Amino acid sequence: MGIDKRIIPLAIGGLGIGTTEFTVMGLLPDIAKSLQISIPEAGHLISAYALGVVIGAPLLIGYSVKFAPKKVLIALMMIFTIFNALSAIAPDYTLMLVIRFLSGLPHGAFFGVGTVVAARMAGKGKEAFYISLMFTGLTIANLAMVPLVTYIGHTFHWRWYFAIVGVIGLFALLFLKLWLPAMETNQDTHFMEELKFLKKKQAWLVLMITAIGFGGLFTWFSYITPLMTVVSGIKESHMAYVMILAGAGMVVGNLVGGYLSDRLSPEKTCALLLFLMMISLTGVFLLSEYQNVSLTLTFICGALSMSVAAPINIMMMKAAPKSEMMAAAFMQAAFNIANAMGAFLGGIPLEKGYSYNYPSLVGVVMTFIGLIIAVRYKYVYGSQSPDENMDVECVTCDK
Repeated sequence: MGIDKRIIPLAIGGLGIGTTEFTVMGLLPDIAKSLQISIPEAGHLISAYALGVVIGAPLLIGYSVKFAPKKVLIALMMIFTIFNALSAIAPDYTLMLVIRFLSGLPHGAFFGVGTVVAARMAGKGKEAFYISLMFTGLTIANLAMVPLVTYIGHTFHWRWYFAIVGVIGLFALLFLKLWLPAMETNQDTHFMEELKFLKKKQAWLVLMITAIGFGGLFTWFSYITPLMTVVSGIKESHMAYVMILAGAGMVVGNLVGGYLSDRLSPEKTCALLLFLMMISLTGVFLLSEYQNVSLTLTFICGALSMSVAAPINIMMMKAAPKSEMMAAAFMQAAFNIANAMGAFLGGIPLEKGYSYNYPSLVGVVMTFIGLIIAVRYKYVYGSQSPDENMDVECVTCDK
């Protein structure tokens, strides 16, 4: 059975978003030198993008829920493409900082709308798998595009990185126009109505699982280079291959997570994956000095880092059946909070002088807390089925 071509435009959009979000980390020295700033100042470009994601997700969703999802996705990808293209020609640091913030605005909203659209196209029993197909673009970005574009940026000029992302955005726009089906939305909803799901404890539990539990893996990923080079003894020149290994894990884990979620239930899958995260991070802490074991754990942790995306998004859609797009956008904000929290908390033992395997020990604690919340969620809400009265209906989704 071939891949449903209607999901491909969303995956291409995810490819562009993943490429722009993660490539910049490997090109910070090049950008800093070119713009005559320090590397920590260049790091603010990452923070500016993340801030744009957190702010843009609820705002853009809130003001676009009355429009057809296809038009919204095209508009969001247009914003993304324009500002990434402008990043390629930004003349100075201040303007670049502003443009990176604006580039981040459509990120969460695109995945928020895309998650609901993917679930609608899937049909009963395949929702999580279709969502995982959308996120395949994000995982392929980490597997292939980030190493490739980083190489191009190092070899030629970092501005080519943003130009390539702009080209990916143009392809996404083309295929959104050609292949994404038309859908209707609820014309009676408004911004405050969309935010009502935040009054539900169920929704907050899902956000906490994401921000805390998923944040545990970012304690590992944020410091993977010094962990592998200092503790595991990998040559720094071989780190590109290590990142490809982690990216391959992400591709596999993303699809497996969607498959398991449709078979076991999102709640069971989420709890299982958090348990496996805790065990894997324990392995990283205890066994990273053994190079082959460390490489195996790199693949496993990479797989687990994306495997939770589909089930946790389905859980949020169940928790907010009348505000699916806004809830999915908040999930993107929660993932970015997980990123920031994992990097910050994971850095604390390093500041105290401990080895680079200790951030993963912090991750064990975070994933354990996430697991406790997930088990509680499963016990209280696991038997509930999603509300059949959804806000978005697919009107041209013939299989």
